Amino acid sequence: MPGPQETFREPAVPLARFARFRTHDLDEAREAVGRIFCPHQLNTIGKAPFQARHHHVPGERVSLNYIEYGAKTQIVPGCLDQFYLVQIPVSGSAAIVNGADRYTSDAGRAAVLNPHRETTMIWEEGCKQLLLQISRRALTAHANANLGLTTDQPIAFEGALDLTSAAGTRLLRLVHLLVADAEQARDPALSPSAPFPAPSAVSANPSPLLTHYMENTVMTGLLEAHRHNYSGQLRRVTSSVIPGHVRRAQAYMLANLDRPLDIDEIAAYAGVSARNLQLGFKRFLSMAPMAYLRDIRLQRAHEDLLQGRREASVTEVAERWGMTHLGRFSQYYKTRYGCTPQETLKNARARDFLG
Repeated sequence: MPGPQETFREPAVPLARFARFRTHDLDEAREAVGRIFCPHQLNTIGKAPFQARHHHVPGERVSLNYIEYGAKTQIVPGCLDQFYLVQIPVSGSAAIVNGADRYTSDAGRAAVLNPHRETTMIWEEGCKQLLLQISRRALTAHANANLGLTTDQPIAFEGALDLTSAAGTRLLRLVHLLVADAEQARDPALSPSAPFPAPSAVSANPSPLLTHYMENTVMTGLLEAHRHNYSGQLRRVTSSVIPGHVRRAQAYMLANLDRPLDIDEIAAYAGVSARNLQLGFKRFLSMAPMAYLRDIRLQRAHEDLLQGRREASVTEVAERWGMTHLGRFSQYYKTRYGCTPQETLKNARARDFLG
């Protein structure tokens, strides 16, 4: 028992310094969570007290969250539409209905909610969860650009994600690493008083903690850990072993997309000559290293322009991704996407205005 001078301390909860709210009011919780994710129904079941809290670390394409409600709770968001939601129970369990899928999520099984399917959930009393909100558009683009998939159709995950498998364990370890990094970081821009993001927009207020490299790793980890309608295609793509020096070069490029790179610098990091690096990329990826780098930069710029942010400009987006020659950028962009960067930005702003 605590001594006379000791005071009770509440057990630590994940991401506490990123608290968005803590409330006993059901309507307040529904509205606040809806601002981060999407409008939804939220109702309590049973007599346990309702004690809700939400902690949130925003990212550009992936956000990190912690939510608990205390009471047994029914949550009905319908179709999430713009994002996938990975729910990892810290304690307790939840009953999930996502389209035709019906399963229980608990300590060994995460839920992955497909955005194009109707969702209903019941979180049991005492259920506490870490959640990854992943942009639907970004996950599809990442699968096409980085994993060799070729699809414009929704990626549909099937059933519960087994967190005890080798790939599931790696993904869980990565999520815990992201949580630990966020909790240890010192950045005044990440204070709990920061404004709410816009509804359903993962990238509205991105955190420097969730870098492109880490977001890529999370998306790759999810696609490898959980079965989906493109799992067979993904296994065929990754079955040929890409040598270490090519993978090192890929990782280096992804971590340095925002600054000038040349073949000699990349090859030096990879530990091979420029000639051997070119041969490796040609054999295993069917393209030159600098073409690979250009394609990834174009993809990142395309994702940014599709956001249609009012403060964005084509020049700013291009320079953010290391493309300082605007004429060449526009030429390559139009060849790949069939329109100019300015047209993409204009259409995205018009879509947001009308929607």
